Amino acid sequence: MRQLISFSLKRFEGCRIVEAVDGVDALKKLSTDSVDMIVTDINMPVMDGLKLVKLVRENDKLKHLPIIIITTEGAEEDRERGLQLGANAYIAKPIQSSNLIKTITSLLPA
Repeated sequence: MRQLISFSLKRFEGCRIVEAVDGVDALKKLSTDSVDMIVTDINMPVMDGLKLVKLVRENDKLKHLPIIIITTEGAEEDRERGLQLGANAYIAKPIQSSNLIKTITSLLPA
């Protein structure tokens, strides 16, 4: 999935990817790195993506960031939970690069 995301993001000029191994690592990096968007999985060790979304939305410095969840959890209740926690988009795997690019484009400022 990382390769697909990296490939898809290369279409956006000036895009720099900051990778994290889990939600805790992501929060650490978000405290020091400037990002325009968060793309996360739900299933991660230590802290899952849903907890990450919740904590980002509770953080005044980060809550404005668009968040895309990409996951194998494709059930409707999982999607609803992700969106209720504050994700802007929820994409169930398998994903296609064109769908990811369309979603990213719709969430980035013009």
